[in-house]
Amino acid sequence: MKRRTLIKAMACGAGCACLPFNPVENGLALFQNAYALETTDTLSHVKAMYYKKLEGTAIECELCPRHCLVTDLERGYCGVRENQGGEYYTLVHSRACAMNIDPIEKKPLFHFHPGTAAFSIATAGCNVNCKFCQNWDISQVRPEQVTNVELPPDEIVRICQARSVPTVAYTYSEPIVFYEYMHDTCVEGRKFGIKNVMITGGYIEKEPLKKIIPLMDAIKVDLKSYSQQYYEDVVNGELQPVLDALKIIHDDGMWLELVYLVVPTMNDSTKELTDLCRWVKTNLSDHVPIHFTRFHPTYLMTNLPPTPVKTLEKAYDIARQSGLKFPYIGNVPGHSAEHTYCPGCGELLIERLGFRINKINLKDGMCGKCGTHIPGVWS
Repeated sequence: MKRRTLIKAMACGAGCACLPFNPVENGLALFQNAYALETTDTLSHVKAMYYKKLEGTAIECELCPRHCLVTDLERGYCGVRENQGGEYYTLVHSRACAMNIDPIEKKPLFHFHPGTAAFSIATAGCNVNCKFCQNWDISQVRPEQVTNVELPPDEIVRICQARSVPTVAYTYSEPIVFYEYMHDTCVEGRKFGIKNVMITGGYIEKEPLKKIIPLMDAIKVDLKSYSQQYYEDVVNGELQPVLDALKIIHDDGMWLELVYLVVPTMNDSTKELTDLCRWVKTNLSDHVPIHFTRFHPTYLMTNLPPTPVKTLEKAYDIARQSGLKFPYIGNVPGHSAEHTYCPGCGELLIERLGFRINKINLKDGMCGKCGTHIPGVWS
């Protein structure tokens, strides 16, 4: 049975109001000055795509598994979608609060056009509340609490063309909550050959996911844990809808990479890591890249230390022993496990240092030494 929530309070909960607000560090001011982007206090008034009307003026949101029941003039859990007289509206269409040009490796996407850049954008809001969120100052607030610039889809295309950036990345917060904005930008960008990648927690209903997949070129999903209890305690979400989303993405033939943030004592047991890797191999594929990334204390989880490198290496070894061909270690610049190796002959194929590419030894998507096909999007 789906969990349904009656929303009659602020989207992020009363606790968020007690948190100090620190403006996000990003390239907003740079792009605002370079392209004469206007700061705006006016929220958007664009009809939401996934909801149904209920008795009176109430609605039920059908975008994510929360299925928020929202009464008139109230908002869903995400804080960026509002019921106005029985119609549901997104308040953040073309209202970006964070943007920058990033290496595609920062997403991280390691098997997708390595060495290229992505114009990364975000709005306020999220449909979960991860206690370790590094971007909580934009994800766990309402759009009124951040600086927004008016950045419609055609302006995003203009910036990409001016900067010769081939890809737009929907990232930083949770693009599912700015679904309509992402959708329209994908449609506009495709007219001009611009690629689209979604960086998401994967907490989305099946129908909207299936609609957005054909507009994407790659999707990276943050799988927070392989434990329902962890999702309840740390994420304020559910595991099964994310697993379902992963299967849909993979089965539809979309390029998929996974990130698993390894949090000390929380989701780093040998059993959980083994079960996770077995699930990925059985339900997805042995060639889906999985990035085991290092946790750093932040937001509501400052009581734990950074992940020991040995723990990350344990996760990496478990993945290899489970038959996964492309595990990685992330947030440890200079570690040998941030490189791509040929599963056939062991040749170093892509040498990385942090987000920098030092060497690529691929020829038409194949190992430059033995010719083994390396799954990914290379051209």
